[in-house]
Amino acid sequence: MSLKNTYFVLVRPQLGENIGSTARALKNFNIPNLRIVNPRCVWPNQKAIDTSVGAKNILKTTKVYNSLEKSIGNLDIIFASTARVRKINKKIISIKDFTKKIKKNKKIGILFGPEASGLSNDELSYADYLVTIPTNKNFSSLNLSHSAILFCYQLYQYFNKKKIGFVSTYKSVNASKAEINKFLSFIIKGLDNKGFLQPIHKRQSMIRNINNIFHRINLSEQEIRILLGIFTTLNDLNNKS
Repeated sequence: MSLKNTYFVLVRPQLGENIGSTARALKNFNIPNLRIVNPRCVWPNQKAIDTSVGAKNILKTTKVYNSLEKSIGNLDIIFASTARVRKINKKIISIKDFTKKIKKNKKIGILFGPEASGLSNDELSYADYLVTIPTNKNFSSLNLSHSAILFCYQLYQYFNKKKIGFVSTYKSVNASKAEINKFLSFIIKGLDNKGFLQPIHKRQSMIRNINNIFHRINLSEQEIRILLGIFTTLNDLNNKS
């Protein structure tokens, strides 16, 4: 079971823009399969292509069906997104829990209804589970692509077993303790010259606090150079005034 065995099925979508945005959401999370059932907009749709941005390949491989039954014919477990509690004999689960129902080596489908009304009870009858997204009770309707991207995120987390780390591309290395101490000596000398470290019996405590500040913030070599430049410039300006 993998993201490649996951299929998003848009039932009677009304706006090309929402289809394009949904395709973009799928590609954001490496989900390749989009299916459409009886789109109400003209298909292929230029607005869908425009809003898909870099996900045009998803739209090119999107399959269009004339019935929901055909669109899910080769799938094993069907989830249906719904914002309303329905009077229908189906297990209702939260989006936070729906990945627990995924089974190994099974193809899953996620159904989304038209923007204005959502899936009908007849369409929901094809689902194994109804999935709700916790939202403001007084305003629970989500945009189609927004709903889809929440499912994408949950699936991506579920299938991506590796812990994802983020490495900064910032190249300046951390300043050495020697560089920080040299910078601190420069500051303390300047403060002594200005009579800041007074009274004398508090001087050492003040120096200790200054040391703690600059050793704690993990400065880079570049940041040390910038700070030296700032303090040197301020000192020069004060000498001229």
